[in-house]
Amino acid sequence: MIRKGLIDRLYEAASIQRWNDHVRPVEFTELDKQAHKMIIAYVVGKMEEYERQAAVDWRLLIEGGIFEFLQRVILTDIKPPVFHTLMSEKGNELNELVLKKLQDDIHPIKGDFRAKFHRYLFDKDYARLEKRLLRAAHYLATNWEFQIIYNTAPFVYGIERTKEEIENQIEDHYDLIGVQKISLRKKSFGFVDLCGQLRFQQRWAQSPRVPKTSVLGHMLIVAMMSYFCSVEINACDKRIHNNYFAGLLHDLPEVLTRDIVSPVKSSVEGLDEIIKAYERLQLEERILPLLPESLRHEINYFLEEEFDNKVVEDGKVKKGISSEELAARYNEDRYSPVDGVIIKGCDKLAAFIEAALSIHHGIQSQPLVEGKRYMYEKYKGAVIGGINFGQIFDYFN
Repeated sequence: MIRKGLIDRLYEAASIQRWNDHVRPVEFTELDKQAHKMIIAYVVGKMEEYERQAAVDWRLLIEGGIFEFLQRVILTDIKPPVFHTLMSEKGNELNELVLKKLQDDIHPIKGDFRAKFHRYLFDKDYARLEKRLLRAAHYLATNWEFQIIYNTAPFVYGIERTKEEIENQIEDHYDLIGVQKISLRKKSFGFVDLCGQLRFQQRWAQSPRVPKTSVLGHMLIVAMMSYFCSVEINACDKRIHNNYFAGLLHDLPEVLTRDIVSPVKSSVEGLDEIIKAYERLQLEERILPLLPESLRHEINYFLEEEFDNKVVEDGKVKKGISSEELAARYNEDRYSPVDGVIIKGCDKLAAFIEAALSIHHGIQSQPLVEGKRYMYEKYKGAVIGGINFGQIFDYFN
């Protein structure tokens, strides 16, 4: 089962500042960057899969994203040029350090996670396509941040060289159809741009918090915890894929509605349903048209009743399936299963941890204290989809 130490590592990325040697009109954190990167990797990978018939191993891409995330958390505060130089000269030693520091945290994770992590870091031929997709997404996400910085202070010494280096890296991945389309700055770029804007929307906006987390960063936390839960219950590869990306995109409509806090949603009877209907309308009219048809269908599947268990059987979507039936009957790629209740559990757990961490740092505002108390009372001892969520809630209570 996922340990507290690993969850703490995930949230460390919310405190890692990016571009802190540049003029920044807003804060850029590593957590937000990694979240944006994984959304871009999803878009670029799907375009390669559908338009080039590329054989993308989505489980490898998801795991590669988590490996690179954890590597960056351990090797924080190293500027990219220095980081790449060190990796080229002392890469094996640095990677051994990463695995050593994470040993206790990743050892309990099922699915040969530690062995795959080692192979990903040391075997250049392992997951070649997936590494390339992640690298392209990394530079596209970096460039998205950099454009804000560049337009704020284009006169800063050395900034033109940074601009050229990023553009050269993107050009090296220009054979990928998704990179070409995003670089055109039309529809596909519009989707990527909207997702990037979710980093400006703060969670728990009615209270100060440490560390601050955005809606975008929260989405990645939910996605990674959904992955860890999925391997814990021996989910099939398609189920792992669906749970991860459904978690990664579960708050996507909030880019147009903003993060409406739970007390507001529940204060007026029927308000939550009205908000969900409005989000659905905005998703269909303003977000999905920015994507190719193949991607629209999948994202629509993820986000329609996002917290319901569902499968595709005989070409039709079946919802409201129990977790027991999902495990016993539908745990096969051909059914495209989604554990909506696990994703909801991870969403509530992430919210609980956000409140708990701030209280631990001494910020005990009424919304945080009451929110934490309410969620703990609701989920203490809870087993959801075969996962002992109550135990994880206890870690942070």
